[in-house]
Amino acid sequence: MSNLKRFFIYLVLVIACMISVFPFLWMIVSSTNKSVDVTKGSLLPGIFFMQNLHHLLISSDLGTALFNSAKVSIITTVLAMLVASLAGYGFEIYKSKAKDLVFNFLLLSMMIPFAALMVPLFRMFASVSQTVPFMGIDTLSAVILPTITTAFLIFYFRQSTKMFPKDILEAGRMDGLSELGVFFRIYVPTMKTTYAAGAIITFMSSWNSYLWPLVVLQSPEKQTLPLLISNLGSSYSPDYGVIMTAIVIATLPAALIFFIMQKHFVAGMLGSVK
Repeated sequence: MSNLKRFFIYLVLVIACMISVFPFLWMIVSSTNKSVDVTKGSLLPGIFFMQNLHHLLISSDLGTALFNSAKVSIITTVLAMLVASLAGYGFEIYKSKAKDLVFNFLLLSMMIPFAALMVPLFRMFASVSQTVPFMGIDTLSAVILPTITTAFLIFYFRQSTKMFPKDILEAGRMDGLSELGVFFRIYVPTMKTTYAAGAIITFMSSWNSYLWPLVVLQSPEKQTLPLLISNLGSSYSPDYGVIMTAIVIATLPAALIFFIMQKHFVAGMLGSVK
């Protein structure tokens, strides 16, 4: 490779990196400035981060919103991994004439936009509110249940299971393990990279979810972090320094989890089985 070609390759990579990193850099810098400096587009770090954080804490219930978001995201991720992996495992391991037909209908559901499902879902949870209050409107359960699993996650686990060594399953059955024992004691530990990638995708999606919580949650004490940030920006005179501070806090958990598990994420997306 010639030096000129290598120069242009690195130039393109540097430009792409700057475009990708700039929004995060601007977000962090803006959280250290006053609102007027943010509106002016200042790119120089300020000294007002602690002041913005103090205003954020006294003007909003940040702790409750963080707790609600963490609760929803963690429960959703755990349940989604369990349900989606069981479904993907079953679709691939067990043979049935109707299996592929059911799976095709499941994939067709990916073509339906979530906005088209909001009204039926809202009416369903509104009717449930009368008989099962803890699963009705304005509960965190109503946020969690529709997002426990998706057709994408089931498809993802099924495709990963195609590369799973089936001889190990037969060996486990011959040793006297039940089907659930084979799943939890052989399949789950072997597919840990797949679980890691699926958990990162699910957690980030749930953590950043805005539309459905906005529709189904009505009490201020039930709001999640994206709803809190939206409320900060909808005031008559929004303080952009405070808003950027809230966005930085909202970004940190998802970014931290991704950086900690990025090796497993890459391995899981590539479909490696160890």
